Amino acid sequence: MMVNEQYKYSELTSKIIGCAMAVHKVLGNGFQEVIYQRALAIEFGLVGIRFQREFEMPVYYKEKRIGTRRVDFLVEEIISVELKAATNLEDRHFAQAINYLEAYNLEIGLLINFGEMSLKFKRLTNKKFKGLQLKS
Repeated sequence: MMVNEQYKYSELTSKIIGCAMAVHKVLGNGFQEVIYQRALAIEFGLVGIRFQREFEMPVYYKEKRIGTRRVDFLVEEIISVELKAATNLEDRHFAQAINYLEAYNLEIGLLINFGEMSLKFKRLTNKKFKGLQLKS
């Protein structure tokens, strides 16, 4: 396992990446994103990772709710996991994933791409993270 203690939630992100690797090993590349999403949900269940799939989160602008966005997975209520099935990850994919972290005030996210010959993933950190905010 790729646990690196210098990263926050390293043990959990390593488990998530391990699940994604297991899915990619079985399915390979070439399927639609939703196929990988369904397979990953099964894999999470097998290893006991708590998650919400297609979790709808509000998007705010200047403290006004302006819409919602669904993150592919919200894991253990602390990590967003965004899936892609693209031939290459592009800057816009990274920007989108970072925007979600900022919009949802989550500190850590993973961007996982199943579309390449070998699984690609990127750990993302929200530099604007405001700390956990208690819901009143």
